[in-house]
Amino acid sequence: MAIREIRVVPDPVLRTPCDEIQEITPAVERLVQDLLDTVDDPGRAGLSANQIGVSLRAFSYNIDGKIGYILNPVLEETSGDQYDDEGCLSVPGLWYKTRRADYARVRGVDLDGKPVVLEGKGLMGRMLQHECDHLDGHVYLDRLEKDVRRKALRELRNRQQ
Repeated sequence: MAIREIRVVPDPVLRTPCDEIQEITPAVERLVQDLLDTVDDPGRAGLSANQIGVSLRAFSYNIDGKIGYILNPVLEETSGDQYDDEGCLSVPGLWYKTRRADYARVRGVDLDGKPVVLEGKGLMGRMLQHECDHLDGHVYLDRLEKDVRRKALRELRNRQQ
């Protein structure tokens, strides 16, 4: 359908928790296609609906050549620990070490209303947590350690001037 423009911090849509999808409509089907088209680019691991300006609980992913989506995802399990560089399409050019669980599992549905479970370790686990954070109105900068977060916000302000 369309590759959509990515919203960037400080756009308020990124700080607003997304609404659950109540019904699969043609608009939701178009949203999923736009999410899939927009995430299908090298270097893009995941994309939440609010990053393209739609406040609904949906995200797409592009991990290890596998592209997909999930509607109404709920992060239901995490375990382990990883501390690695993380970036975000909505915070372009800034990469900071971010603590996440190594493993994550998300449950949701597909466009047919059938249950979907996504799970994984490493990059997949990180992406699942990162995208669920987006849908809850958070960006990865919120998870940084206090001093690092202060530095990141300063760098972000300097880039936006």
